[in-house]
This record gives sequence, structure tokens and C-alpha cells, in this order.
Amino acid sequence: MRKIIWKVATCVLLSFMILFTSSQDCAAAKKKVQEKVLYIPHDSRPIVNKQTIEVLEKAGWVVVSPPAELLGNRENLGDPDLLWDWLNQNARKDVTAAVISADSLLYGSLVGSRKHEYDGDEILARADLFREFRRKHKKIPLYVFGSVMRTPRTGLASGYEEPDYYRYYGTNIFRLTELMDKQELEGLTPREIKEFNFLQRLIPQKALEDWMGRREKNFDANKKLIDYARDKTFDYLLLGRDDNAPYSQTHNEGRKLVEYGRGLGGDKYITTAGIDEIGLVLLARAVNKKSNTSPKVFVKYNWGRGGQTVPSYSDEPIETSINAAIQATGSTLILDDNRADFILAVNTNPDGVTFEADNAINNGKSRDGTRFFVDTIQDYIDNKQKVIVADIAFANGSDNALMNQLRRRGLLFKLRAYAGWNTPTNSSGFALSTGILSSRMKDNAVDELLLNRYLDDWAYQANVRAVGASELDWLAGDGRYEFLNDKRDYAEENCANLLVDFAQRNLPKFTGNDNIRVRFPWNRMFEADISFGRR
Repeated sequence: MRKIIWKVATCVLLSFMILFTSSQDCAAAKKKVQEKVLYIPHDSRPIVNKQTIEVLEKAGWVVVSPPAELLGNRENLGDPDLLWDWLNQNARKDVTAAVISADSLLYGSLVGSRKHEYDGDEILARADLFREFRRKHKKIPLYVFGSVMRTPRTGLASGYEEPDYYRYYGTNIFRLTELMDKQELEGLTPREIKEFNFLQRLIPQKALEDWMGRREKNFDANKKLIDYARDKTFDYLLLGRDDNAPYSQTHNEGRKLVEYGRGLGGDKYITTAGIDEIGLVLLARAVNKKSNTSPKVFVKYNWGRGGQTVPSYSDEPIETSINAAIQATGSTLILDDNRADFILAVNTNPDGVTFEADNAINNGKSRDGTRFFVDTIQDYIDNKQKVIVADIAFANGSDNALMNQLRRRGLLFKLRAYAGWNTPTNSSGFALSTGILSSRMKDNAVDELLLNRYLDDWAYQANVRAVGASELDWLAGDGRYEFLNDKRDYAEENCANLLVDFAQRNLPKFTGNDNIRVRFPWNRMFEADISFGRR
């Protein structure tokens, strides 16, 4: 009898253990399920594709993105129809959200939006596919970002990403549209009227008609996108005003799109200065909305002009751009730093001037505001607050004086996020979004993202790039900064060696610094794909 009771008890115990283990396994399985986002960037550049995806992955999300061959670049404008096919094939039930570049799905890529040969009806027909996608996938939140076409100041500044005539007439086209915008807003002086008439005669009519005609197609497409934000086809629309100025064709179209979208709250649609950072901004929004969180952000500017600085490549004060980015991420701007989840520290020059990173003034010596700004960061960190740094004193690279001070005080890897690349709005939006997502990351993941930016924005963009470009002249053969061609392999190896030397002198020992690799995927030195770690 005792044996029977013992056997029964044993069976009951084993059954309980099996059930308990199974329930644990089920719970563990549930924990392992990761949120998945569909992400289509506006081209294949590392910063908008690989580096943006890495931020989300380190925050614990799975990112499903098109293969590189489907994404446009400087020479291949991309294929919007193939991207639509990819999107529809990957829009499955397990997708948490979709963050989509309208430029890719309308024109093939960001460069494609400037150089395509599509007619207006074809572009608007593609825009209608967003409504069809919404009809088929009602439960997938749809976050869309697009561009208001840029107005480069010169042909050189266009980076060969505009039609060929812009290389010869770009400066004149910019000035003409600058005067056109000013004329609408406040009128022109007699001297400016004469200049306006002269420029109209100077610029070939065919070139001007082509450039303005392509812009008109983009403007009409953006109006339709705003309509989709209004009728809730989109969960959110963010239009970035690409490289522009306070008076420019981009500014002109941007303010008219603001008027067209009047009545739509900032919880549905925003247009802001910038472009390359807005994919990550909307990815951060997708994460915040899914988790029903709204991180509180306090913004601290350097002394002087601070938030009223109108930086290079922008048509508005940086404070306006940053406030828009905070709202677009689904975060909350607060005015009490003691209540903040994050401190966004913005490095501006006290006089409100934005220099280029290769300017002689960026020599590493402290300037007005440097010590004050670093003291501010130090105080917040000592107070156990999470600090994000947007380094916008210079465009297209870090402030060497700031970085030297952060290094000397041992603060480089005490930040939650940093950015100092490309335009000031690119840096501020990217730093903000990365910092917000850092709360979901392990410390080593945060450090790896910081190292990415230090190697790219500080080491490469502000220092190594100019040296590497100057040394191209040592070689025979075809190749220069804008088109590396035969000198590409040499430039990659040489810049990698220069980065290793920079890292050894300026960065703490960090896994991977001994094996830095550089690639120039767009066959130019403007942007680099930098990797590190064991092969």
C-alpha cells in the first residue's frame, strides 16, 4: 500500500514539475519575443541605413530592412516598384510597426527625388499605394518620412547629387530662389530687383524649368502625404526640409506645406529642418508608442545665442528644430532639469555662428563657451543624470576643443549618446533619438554606439578626412575626393591607419580599436563606413 501511495505521489510530483517547467518555458519563450519593425531608409548610406539600424537593434528590436541592392545610391537611383514589392511581401502579422521613406517609395531614393524622370501622375499613383497598404494592413502603425527638396548653395555643395547643370549654375539658382522667397515675404530692394532680372537671363531657361518642375512634382506629392496624415492613412508624417537657408526655395515650399497642413496637430504631422536623422527619429517614436512611454527631456544650450542659433543648412533656430524632434519621437519637453529623464546638452557657439569642421578655428584649443559647456555636462553627470550631447558648433564634424575637454575629464563614455556629424540638425536629432533609446540598452551597447560616433564624427570627419584627402595627390591615377575610383583601396587603407593612430592617442582602450576598418561605399570621402572589432 505504501509503495502504491509513494508511486502515486511521485507521479503527481513529476506531473507538477513538468507543468511548472513547461509554464516557465512558455514564459521564457514569451520574453524572447522581440518587437519587429519594417524600416526602409531613403538610401544606402551607412548613417541612414546600417548605423540607424544598429541603434534599434541595440535597443532590443528586430529591424527588417531591404537588401542593399534595392536601396538607391549616388549612381543607382533605386527602383520604387521593387521597394513596394519588398514592403508588401514583408508586411506580416508579427510586424510591430513600419517606418518608411516616402522618397524611396516614390522616386527610388533621396538622390532619385532630385534626378528622376518620372512624370507627376506616375509619382502620385505611387503615393496612392500607401492607402492600399493601409487597407491591407490596418493593424500595422505606419510612420512615414519624406523630404522637401533641398536647395544647395553651390554646385560643389550639391555633391554631384543634382542634375548636371547644377554644377555650373547651382550658385545662381540658389541666389535666384533666395530672392524669390524674400520677394514673397518682404519685397526686394531696387538693387535686388536688378540682380533678380539678371539671374533670370543668366540661367538657361531649360535648366531652370527642369529644376523647378521636379520640385513642383515633389511639392504635390508632399501635399498628398499630408492628406494621408489628415485622413489617418498614416499614424505619423515627418517631412524634413533638406539642406536649405532662411531664404531659399526649400524654405518657400516648407512654409507653404506648413500652411497646407494647418489644423493637423504635432501628434500627426510635423515639417522641420533636416533629413538624414528623421528615420531614426520616427523609429524612436515607434518604440515609445509601442511601450506607451514618453521620456521627459530637458534641453540645455551653451551660453550666448544658444537655442536662437540658426545653424548652417537650416532655415530656423535650432531650438525650433530640437523641439520638433522631441515631439516627433513621442517624448516630452520639460523646463525643469530635476524632473528630466534625459538632459540634451547642445553645443553651440556663443555668437551663434556655425563653422565647418575643417575651418582653422577647429584646432582643439578652448574657445568662448567651451569650459562653461563642459562644466555643465560635468555637473549633470556628477548629479547622476543621463546626458546626451548634440555637438553643433561645427557642421560636418565634431568640435575638437569640446572633445579634448571631455577626454581629459574622463567624460567620453559617461554620456548616453553623442553626435556631431553632417548638418547640425542631423546631429541633434540623431543624438536625441539614440539617447532616448539608450534606456533600453546595456552599458556596453551604449559605449559601442558612442565609439561609433567618436570614430566617425570626431576622428574621421573633423580630422582624418582632410588629411586623407590631401594625401590622395601623392598617387598617380584617376581619383579625387568626390570620385575615388582608382585610389579607393589606398584611401580606405590609409584612413584606417590614420584612425587607428587617432584612437590610440585620444580614446580609452576599447575592444576593437586595434582592428579599425574603413570603406567608402559611395566612392567618395564625404561619408565613411567605419567598423571595428575582431574580424
